[in-house]
Amino acid sequence: MGSAFAFYLRQLAPHLSLLLLEEGGLPNEDGATLLAPGVWTAWGVPGDRLAQARWTRDQLETAFGNISFQTRPLIELFAQAGEDRVSSADALAPHPDALAMVDVSALPFARVDAGAATYRPGALALAAAQTAVKAGADLMLNARAHAVPDNEAGGSVVIERLSVTNTHQIVVHETHRLRAETLVLALGADGPHAAEHDLGVHTTHARAYRQTPRLNVPSRDDTPTLRAAGLTLRPQNGGFTLIPAVHHRDPHGYVPTGGHLTGVPTGLRRETLEDLVALMDALPPLGTGALGLGRSISDIPGAWLALPGGRADGLPLHQTLSGGVHLLLGGPHADTLGLVVAHDLA
Repeated sequence: MGSAFAFYLRQLAPHLSLLLLEEGGLPNEDGATLLAPGVWTAWGVPGDRLAQARWTRDQLETAFGNISFQTRPLIELFAQAGEDRVSSADALAPHPDALAMVDVSALPFARVDAGAATYRPGALALAAAQTAVKAGADLMLNARAHAVPDNEAGGSVVIERLSVTNTHQIVVHETHRLRAETLVLALGADGPHAAEHDLGVHTTHARAYRQTPRLNVPSRDDTPTLRAAGLTLRPQNGGFTLIPAVHHRDPHGYVPTGGHLTGVPTGLRRETLEDLVALMDALPPLGTGALGLGRSISDIPGAWLALPGGRADGLPLHQTLSGGVHLLLGGPHADTLGLVVAHDLA
């Protein structure tokens, strides 16, 4: 969302000077962007935000070049009948590879979002930042920035330029202080922490640690995205990336650790493992060696995810912290509404 903000600001206010500061690469390898599902769907979007979601979809399809945007149905599976639900066997029949994933006797009902799509959020972040730089924005990589209190309107940051030694130690070799009329904190799950500890501004926020294990079952370009009990199975790179539901915030000071399956240590945190075990009968491949378990937490990709408003279903937002200082937060719905929130702030 920070890269998207820069992209739109260069379009809307090309006369302004703009500096992008990034501690790592673009996108940051330690953030949630690279592990985001990249699934656009109108499901879960409030009625008064549907027009914004559709605008975001148009932007994803046309504004950023090759980000692997592809219309791909999303099929959500249920054990119980309900409004707008059809037979899961009928919904999955056109997709034999997806049908083979599901025990339709356990999940006999489905609803289909034929207008859903997938894309690569990491490619989007890179394309947006590169376009902003080509349009005149300045870029400083390998720079750690800390907001500092300022009595004037706008914001100040202390910038530490980083170097890496041949033993992979990070050292600081320059320190600068910069002022700007507008300062935007787009730090993902670290944004609220920076606002509170750097500026003394309290925000209503939370965060959760989400892992994205791999299911090594073949998928194709036309395989639909599946969802059951909050678990999303996203076809990617010839297999499936699993995006577990975020049920609640993780407590302050929580350190992710792996769980145990039949007494054997795994790299999946306990909460995620419990979700997958509960679905193994309904989605049989989860109970096979196709599921990547790892041996420690470092074996399974994961990142901290911001929960705007302190809620697991919180929508992306921008929040004014003080005169000229703003906070951008994405969260679980950033794939669908992140761009419009960044555009609104720009």
